[in-house]
Amino acid sequence: MKVGIYIKEKAHNWDPRLSDLVERLRASNVSVYNIEVRNDVQSDTDVILSIGGDGTFLSASKRVADSGIPILGINFGRMGFLSESQPDEAIEAILKGQYSIEDRDMLYASIPDKDLNTDFGFWPFALNEITIHRVSASVMGINVSLDGVPLPTYWADGLIISTSSGSTAYSLSAGGPICTPESRVIMIVPISPHNLNVRPLVVPNTTKISISTMVRGESIMFTMDNRTMELNADTTINISLAGMTLRRVKLPSSNFVNALTSKLYWGEDIRNS
Repeated sequence: MKVGIYIKEKAHNWDPRLSDLVERLRASNVSVYNIEVRNDVQSDTDVILSIGGDGTFLSASKRVADSGIPILGINFGRMGFLSESQPDEAIEAILKGQYSIEDRDMLYASIPDKDLNTDFGFWPFALNEITIHRVSASVMGINVSLDGVPLPTYWADGLIISTSSGSTAYSLSAGGPICTPESRVIMIVPISPHNLNVRPLVVPNTTKISISTMVRGESIMFTMDNRTMELNADTTINISLAGMTLRRVKLPSSNFVNALTSKLYWGEDIRNS
């Protein structure tokens, strides 16, 4: 068996939990190697371990998603919806083969007459969300069309286009709905809207989304998960379901509702005691 390890925060290299994890894997004749960039990923790898929090998992997805190799998030961070497993249970599950693989939707972004990857060096896929933000102090107008049908203009600080995986991330803090990870939907959530009658919108994941902006200034901020770049204010951005999914390792102890109650204190009420 071969296992790749991705670590974003270098401080974790000196964490005794990591050295114990590696020693136990190697003691069971598991081949272990480190990953820093996409070219480090070896094609005969059985599983990638993402060591850290959800931000590390998102960075690992950029390096691994198109290889089809599943990722197991081991939580050395804080929140941990994507990286929810503890080291001991992760090692036991890997060695005994007691886990399942789930496919998580990803989003793909494109710009007419440009290639984000070639022209900007920007990987055009996102596991959690794609966002646009204003750069200037003025509120921005955001025009959105769904399969060619225009929505009323959003007047807001920005807009989030989220997968179901991202429903507990930025979308949640902007007032978006919580969706179970297996929900095949895309959420459109305005950031600090200046319209009292604007609400988040949930659409099928097959929807083709096109976005353009009206803004004072020459640029807008564009993000895909934890990656950021500036685009010209007159840029049109097209968003659709990616042609690939991210394969995520799910342990038997994984439970989305339990994660909501333990990490976000959902239903925390003295009457529920």
